[in-house]
Amino acid sequence: MRRTLALLPVLFALAAVPALAGPEDFRAGTVIPGYGKFAPVADPTLTPETEFRIAYDVAAGAEPGKANAALDRVARFLNMAAAAGVPAENVALAVVVHGPATNDLRKVMKDGAPNPSAPLVEALLANGVSIILCGQAGVMHDAAPEDLVEGVTVSLSAMTAHAQLQQQGYTLNPF
Repeated sequence: MRRTLALLPVLFALAAVPALAGPEDFRAGTVIPGYGKFAPVADPTLTPETEFRIAYDVAAGAEPGKANAALDRVARFLNMAAAAGVPAENVALAVVVHGPATNDLRKVMKDGAPNPSAPLVEALLANGVSIILCGQAGVMHDAAPEDLVEGVTVSLSAMTAHAQLQQQGYTLNPF
């Protein structure tokens, strides 16, 4: 009996824990369907007047056969902002790519295989996202401008791209 009574506070505490969202709670967005799934949040603190100027830094390459996960997070941001009522004209996103992620900006992979990230890169560009390749990484990974998805721009370096974006009022998103 004592043991049962001792467990009551634990049971009450567990009953008070809210259910966590699982993969089934994430849905496709309307801006970039097929990428950037997100979980809806009731009453988000964003308003139609909210404005964003966000830069992302992407260095990690995609897992074999998959689209780059960091680029998918950029699609998630677009989908979430739209679902929360933030107009597209109030969202300016830029992605600075360097390191192994350089290859995810290619039209096709170096061996001629399809690039699983290319459709996502195209969708991001079509939705106004600036995608900037570090010129130093381009040279290092033998990725000439003509090898890249159309619309990707090349900067002198990731360092100069980030400095210029900061001067233009972009904040760096750590995710």
